[in-house]
Amino acid sequence: MKFPTPHTLKHIATIIGCEYIGAHDFPVLGMNEIHIVEKGDIVFVDHPKYYDKALNSKASVVLINKKVECPAEKALLISDDPFRDFNTLTSYFKPFEKALNTIDTSAVIGRNTVVQPNVFIGNNVVIGDNCLIHANVSIYDNCVIGNNVIIHSGTVLGSDAFYYKNRPEGFDKLISGGRVVLEDDVELGALCTIDKGVTGDTTIKKGTKLDNQVHVGHDTVIGEKCLIASQTGIAGCVIIEDEVTLWGQVGTTSGITIGKKAIIMGQTGVTKSVPGGKSYFGTPIEESLEKFKQLANVKKIPAILKNMGQ
Repeated sequence: MKFPTPHTLKHIATIIGCEYIGAHDFPVLGMNEIHIVEKGDIVFVDHPKYYDKALNSKASVVLINKKVECPAEKALLISDDPFRDFNTLTSYFKPFEKALNTIDTSAVIGRNTVVQPNVFIGNNVVIGDNCLIHANVSIYDNCVIGNNVIIHSGTVLGSDAFYYKNRPEGFDKLISGGRVVLEDDVELGALCTIDKGVTGDTTIKKGTKLDNQVHVGHDTVIGEKCLIASQTGIAGCVIIEDEVTLWGQVGTTSGITIGKKAIIMGQTGVTKSVPGGKSYFGTPIEESLEKFKQLANVKKIPAILKNMGQ
């Protein structure tokens, strides 16, 4: 998430009421999670396990819950609760805007695009030309949709990330301030759910097609010309490269990469990153031919045991 204008370190510290280390006029350009952070951004860290990763990241400002040595050319925000204060900043720079209309007046809708009855389109949504948005679709604030996109009934774009911190009093929600971006020629089936990024974009690239009842988690990037079948669940921060096929009821863990032109067979649990150009099956995931050999050998076990008993 980039701020509309640069802010100073002192101003950011004032918003969240914390101490800072660095020049008061140190420039702050935005805020992002660790996997997409860039120079000028704030990143937050609240566990010693990840201190080094955050301090050595591209971030210019680290929101941290311990006084540590400040790396060269960086600044620190010292907070007793970085998670809470990151939420405070998200709410400050991307506050929730109540919808005043079913299709907000700020929405931009392209030529020859058809919007069927009972569609909700939120604030600052952009939809391209020649799209077809079927009845009862919900498009939350700030979504960006390209040209020639088809979205079937009941699909929701821009719902919040499933991201919580476990506290003694209950689960504390990390506020989502990102977007959903659909490129040209994407088609989404009925009852799909696409979560927006926490601070960045959840992106589905050109020509990709989703079947009914597919879920895509926050900040995931799906490449061009992918096919994703029904009841697939894709976790957050996943990278799916171009021309990947995911068959029905595939599930993934977060933060992995599925390589270009990989084929993931139905009901596979993608528990780790896998190279492209191969077919995979099973949980835990393995190349499909190897998995089938293992299953064939398992079927031989009763006969082997019977022969051993003789």
